[in-house]
Amino acid sequence: MKKSVIIFSLIFIAVTFIGAMYYLYTKNAQDPVVYKTEKASKQTIIKQTVATGSILPLEEVLIKPNISGVIEEIYVEGGDNLKANDLIAKIRVIPNLSALNSAKNNIQKAKISLDDEKRNYDRQKSLFDKGVISRQDIEKVEVAYKQALQAYNAANQNYDIVKTGSTRGLGSSANTLIRSTVNGMVLDVPVEVGNQVIESNTFNEGTTIAALADVNNLIFEGKVDESEVGKIKEGLPLDITVGAIENKTFSAVLDYIAPKGKLENGAIQFEIKGTLTKQDTTFIRVGLSANASIILARADSVLSIKEALVQFDPKTKVPFVEVKTGEQQFERREVELGVSDGINVQVKEGISLDDEIKVWNIIKPIGGNN
Repeated sequence: MKKSVIIFSLIFIAVTFIGAMYYLYTKNAQDPVVYKTEKASKQTIIKQTVATGSILPLEEVLIKPNISGVIEEIYVEGGDNLKANDLIAKIRVIPNLSALNSAKNNIQKAKISLDDEKRNYDRQKSLFDKGVISRQDIEKVEVAYKQALQAYNAANQNYDIVKTGSTRGLGSSANTLIRSTVNGMVLDVPVEVGNQVIESNTFNEGTTIAALADVNNLIFEGKVDESEVGKIKEGLPLDITVGAIENKTFSAVLDYIAPKGKLENGAIQFEIKGTLTKQDTTFIRVGLSANASIILARADSVLSIKEALVQFDPKTKVPFVEVKTGEQQFERREVELGVSDGINVQVKEGISLDDEIKVWNIIKPIGGNN
């Protein structure tokens, strides 16, 4: 019994010894902690915020009729370039029965008055020829007759206008012919032949016949969140990218920031506008979706490092990096930072291009054990 206890004890001691030796061996075989390093580089850093929106004309003119009726002919289509006074459409007037009847009655009244003045004039003219009345008297009668004749002609013209929308003598002023009021491109013709249109007046804005704009004067109109609006100001440059036009950036200048925000989808949004620099080669269609990168700050060809390499003192909050001084040996250096784009940051003072900066990713050397 004693012999078996001794043997068991010896075996236990031997196993423990072998285990301890193996632990010490594996411990010593582990690779030391190794840190990568990176060097600074010269880069252009742009700090910016992005606004979403669309491309719109600086001024869009809506052409509306000044008489109600039915579209009889349309002479233009979207994309046509027009000059002021070019013909757009023709309207056929459907007269109002009450107005037509009133105009017809006015003709009859004017005819009765004209006939009466004509008889009076003929009588007075006969008396004047016989020397019974003076020239002054006949001239008064003649003026009254001419006024009655003018009233009769005016009543007939008014009847024609009520019935057809035009009359002889108006020429290009006929309101059944819809003409362009400005130079520009036709953006849209929202009516078709046969559509009924309503005149523009004090009580009704009227039916739009066509929309015109100068496509050489375009703006970006978009919205920015309330968290970003405090960082921007009028006069900042914009880089506009249009989704439908690949690999192309357009320049613009921010010239309007809404003084009041609007609640949209649970967030306050502020409208912004920027005027695009005239483009001679690329045609930008009105209404295309676009993004505007608002450049808040820019530093060209400056010493920079990745922002992840920067540390901050827990007490003083002063930024610093660790610079390599020997094999896996580093020293702390305080740095002065500049413009940051969220990935790279400008370093004004503290390091040079030749310095190797510690990366906080622990690695093992090639060939090391896991």
